[in-house]
Amino acid sequence: MSVPVLLVTGFLGAGKTTFINRMLHGEHGLRIAAIVNDFGSINIDAALLDASAEGVIGLRNGCICCSLQGDLMRTLKQVMARAPKPELIVIEASGVADPAGIVQSLMDPVIWSQARLETVIGIVDAPDALRRKDDPLWQAQLRGADILFLSKTADTTPQDVTALRAALSVQGKKHIFDMEAPLPLAALFIEAGHERDSLTARPHDDSRFLHLEWKCDGPLELHAFQETMSRLAHTLLRGKGFVSFRGRTGRMLFQLVGTRAALSPEPSDGEEGCKLVLIGERGEFDPDAALRALDALRTRDAGQ
Repeated sequence: MSVPVLLVTGFLGAGKTTFINRMLHGEHGLRIAAIVNDFGSINIDAALLDASAEGVIGLRNGCICCSLQGDLMRTLKQVMARAPKPELIVIEASGVADPAGIVQSLMDPVIWSQARLETVIGIVDAPDALRRKDDPLWQAQLRGADILFLSKTADTTPQDVTALRAALSVQGKKHIFDMEAPLPLAALFIEAGHERDSLTARPHDDSRFLHLEWKCDGPLELHAFQETMSRLAHTLLRGKGFVSFRGRTGRMLFQLVGTRAALSPEPSDGEEGCKLVLIGERGEFDPDAALRALDALRTRDAGQ
């Protein structure tokens, strides 16, 4: 089974390492492997340290932290070769890098079969955003992100934060979170390690997010499925599942995050039919309407 990958991008000093620290030390029960540019910024408390070797730090909670030395793909392969295998990989992009290059590297078929890119997370320094807004690199990092986190919001006025959110929304960035708040794990990834048995998300705060699980025993018509998901996408934060299509052998893995959606072949596991989980924020996502749209696919195919 492939391991989900989170790519964290953002300008120098935006707060990428702070975000990764919170992921490593969070109470989520996941074995996380973090690939970072500089060990010096990682907050490794002695009480949390399990082992240390050149290029790798192990934590008592099962997480590891690896320094990025040279080629990302080589480091990623080393991480994947560890036992037990990580359940989630977090990669810190350089603060002076366009994430598009890393995304392209992660699409390598050999890597993709073992570690799939789930979400590109952009960290936006709220007090610095106005100064950076015309910077081509800052803009490229913003374009490449599926989900945004605003950092250092306590260091700016509520009015400026509101204006920044509005400006980012105009640029097509709908899903914007505050790093000062608890991390919304449901917004970042589907529960790792149990994707074939259960696609149930692990929400941090059920009052904020709404979840819909949907199953269908038979295959769907590809074009109809794509049309339906396109209509629902603007209300969704996250979507994932396995889908069978008429006239095609095997199931496909479907992933949607932000405005990015993908279908990719999935090795045969003997199962048929479809299984989807959709996640959205309360007030934007209507599970009942989504259920009717998905059930219409079932009815449509049954009538053909």
